[in-house]
Amino acid sequence: MYQARIDRVLQAMKAMGLEQMIVSDPDSIWYLTGYYVYPFERLFALYLRADGAHKLFLNRMFPVPEAPWEQVWFSDTDDYVAILAQHVDADKPMGIDKEWPARFLLPLMAHNPNSRCVLASACVDDARACKDETERELMRRSSQINDIVMERASAWIREGMTEREIADYIVSQYAAEGCDAMAFQPIVSFGPHAADPHHEADQTRLKAGDCIVIDMGCRKDRYCSDMTRTFFCGTPDPKYAAIHDLVREANELAESMIRPGVKLCDLDKAARDHIAAAGYGEYFTHRLGHFIGQTEHEQGDVSATADVEARPGMIFSIEPGVYLPDEFGVRVEDLVLVTENGCEILNHVDKHWKSVG
Repeated sequence: MYQARIDRVLQAMKAMGLEQMIVSDPDSIWYLTGYYVYPFERLFALYLRADGAHKLFLNRMFPVPEAPWEQVWFSDTDDYVAILAQHVDADKPMGIDKEWPARFLLPLMAHNPNSRCVLASACVDDARACKDETERELMRRSSQINDIVMERASAWIREGMTEREIADYIVSQYAAEGCDAMAFQPIVSFGPHAADPHHEADQTRLKAGDCIVIDMGCRKDRYCSDMTRTFFCGTPDPKYAAIHDLVREANELAESMIRPGVKLCDLDKAARDHIAAAGYGEYFTHRLGHFIGQTEHEQGDVSATADVEARPGMIFSIEPGVYLPDEFGVRVEDLVLVTENGCEILNHVDKHWKSVG
């Protein structure tokens, strides 16, 4: 499995004219090797070579990996960038991961001035974007847990509860389901707060008539989920219920179009045009979606500038929204997996508006 992933990266490097690359993102290193460590401020890198003579650069504080490649060890007091510089080809272009801090990159450039550095993150990001069957199943399981917890949370909500109480309840239910962690802090927004797409839950209490936006995701076995549903406390204002229907329709329209070969910008346009036709285009203030996997936002998005074709294995969100400042907001979000002939929607909680509390 890992060799197949590395081979895809090496093919992408070849297309860029690169024979070597430094991968520093811990999630990408795990993806390619199965070995994970969080290095804090320390140097940690996987050095990939076209000839297969890959190397791991490791601080002695880290555990010994089970990996078939050469391991280059150093301590905190060593000049570890100088050590790395001695093990790479100083006269050939070097692919660099976008995550590598300047405190490592700039000294390497000083050590090896003849090695032109090239931003080559796409070599790994594009490989990670198309999930293999193992990853797909992990994403399904993470989303299944998210469905379960969303259903529990919506059934638990009562008038008078605070946003923070509901967010904390969601976190407790992730723990009960054996999740590694949250993918991100749950967003729980009542009434006018829902007009802020990234509102942080506070002590505001739920009142009759309020909309309730819940955007939540967990991390299970390293892979993330993400979903948004919008509810109402009691009977909704007819205007707000109609806007909810509009946003749900935009979500469903975009999802109905997903198949290999469709440009992601066309999905964004379809959802945006549907909302704009009803007069709310200026209130849909963000891209339609983002890619997801080991982190809740991976490289890649579904936006007006995403001139990229959908490919089997891609997993991204479809999350149109309408946000009326100081008044109301609604978002409906699913994760979708591009299949060989269409797409699989990973979330199964009903998207129609309903009353809770």
